Amino acid sequence: MALDLTVEGKQYHIRCKEGDVGRYVFLPGDPFRTDLIASFLDDAKLVAHNREHKTWTGYLDGEKVSVTSTGMGCPSTAIALEELIKIGADTFIRIGTAGRVCDASYDETLDGVICNAAVRDEGTTIHYIPVEYPAIADRHVVAALADAAKARGLNYIEGISQSKDSFYGQHEPDSMPAAARLHERWEAWRRGNVMCSEMETAALFVISSIRSKRASAIMSFKKMEDTIQIACDAVRLLIKQDGVK
Repeated sequence: MALDLTVEGKQYHIRCKEGDVGRYVFLPGDPFRTDLIASFLDDAKLVAHNREHKTWTGYLDGEKVSVTSTGMGCPSTAIALEELIKIGADTFIRIGTAGRVCDASYDETLDGVICNAAVRDEGTTIHYIPVEYPAIADRHVVAALADAAKARGLNYIEGISQSKDSFYGQHEPDSMPAAARLHERWEAWRRGNVMCSEMETAALFVISSIRSKRASAIMSFKKMEDTIQIACDAVRLLIKQDGVK
């Protein structure tokens, strides 16, 4: 038995095996959000729930599609992503919420952000590859999300996310001994036109690139149901495109 498998032959953390998930997987952070996303799929069934990782599998346009929660932060995201890849998944869309960063992100007409890259302001991905390696999304997944948003008349801007390790480092920086450093770096992200801040996308992009898989992320500023619908529409576009190849 491999060290990362259970006695039933399932991945140790997500408790899924080959055949349990589709090649297309939505990745929310929150286990409870998987239930909402699953309601957008046809014939969705709960596959597994272990720790922060909850998985449903259903169908879109007759193609098997899954949703697995990553939990909060890059370490648990990396675990979920690695195990999903091992059982056959190859296309990932993170669905989440994020804080606004640069001045342009405070445009009240914005519904959210489609992430095309991420600032690696976290510690997980340096265990994979040096920090100079970029965290970038797959252009085809980004395009599918952008086309889906446009078709629904919703305003999701493409841009960069900052992936951090400390929620309170952002929201209560003055309580930290490193307050000066936190303020200085946040100002750099703001002036560098970083659109949003969250905690998982950098790991998703770096690991997907290293493993030759596809990924992007869509962050909601307003209505989560709209964000989920766009992600589902994007997967439908990808299913159609992949079927032509």
